[in-house]
Amino acid sequence: MLPKINRLKKRSDFDGVFKKGKGVKEDFLFLKLAENNLGVSRFGFVVSRKISTKATARNKIKKRLKEAVKALLPETKKGFDGVLVAQKNSGNKGYKETERAVASLFKKAKMI
Repeated sequence: MLPKINRLKKRSDFDGVFKKGKGVKEDFLFLKLAENNLGVSRFGFVVSRKISTKATARNKIKKRLKEAVKALLPETKKGFDGVLVAQKNSGNKGYKETERAVASLFKKAKMI
């Protein structure tokens, strides 16, 4: 599980990232990044009902995204808030594909 200090929880944090952040798209994921004035990077995850109407399927996608971000956390730059938004076809992807897509997305956004 992603450490508590590295999680975006509040709606105001998500809104701030969506208003001020810059976006990067890769395959079936979209990353929105905004700077924060903290010494850590925090991440949030959004999986819409358009992806799947079943909560279990959406939670499974979120878990895969969280584990992929957790694996890359030591390498990422500090001081950013990010929101990963799952796009269509993300339910069909396995963990390895998700991990590769997140790593590629972070490189594209110059987070690694």
